[in-house]
Amino acid sequence: MRSAVILVGGEARRANGREKYFFTYQGKTFIERLVTTLRTVTDEIILVARDPAQCERFREISGVRCITDIRPGIGPVGGLHAGTLTVRGDLIFVSACDMPCIEAKVVTYLFEQIGDADAVIPQWSPEMFEPLHAVYRRSALLQYLKSHESLSLRTMIRTLDTRYLPVDELRAFDPALKTFTNINRIEELEKFKTTRPDTTNT
Repeated sequence: MRSAVILVGGEARRANGREKYFFTYQGKTFIERLVTTLRTVTDEIILVARDPAQCERFREISGVRCITDIRPGIGPVGGLHAGTLTVRGDLIFVSACDMPCIEAKVVTYLFEQIGDADAVIPQWSPEMFEPLHAVYRRSALLQYLKSHESLSLRTMIRTLDTRYLPVDELRAFDPALKTFTNINRIEELEKFKTTRPDTTNT
């Protein structure tokens, strides 16, 4: 079984107080685009929010389950912990909520490439990778998160038995690598809309 965890619990400080998951691109909100894509390649989708009030923001999105941080205030590792405890799948695709162009074929390829590793992480260079656009093995995450000290995703993936996948390998499915597009600010969204051809996310 394949699961997806979308981390939505950020404070939106870099987006002028606006929730990035409700930014709109091509007529759909970011979260709608993410859910629509991930439904085609996973068996369940879990949203991890910071509190019950934030979960209420997603009550009209069907086919997903929203849970809250168990250990609030510690960033993405906290959301990942809650999501890992909740999912039923052996493999988990983990995504940030500000990535409106995630490509289903890329996600499928990541699932296929994990092999016996604990994680498969797209990598741009030895020091630049995508821990929030990656696939993890649930058992390995549970073991790590049970007793970790660092709150750094970088430390986590370096502790796990991680396979680093060169991003150029993913161009076969997404030539422009739009799957990694990450929008943090209103200005970035407006620029993205004017420079990116209006194509449909698949």
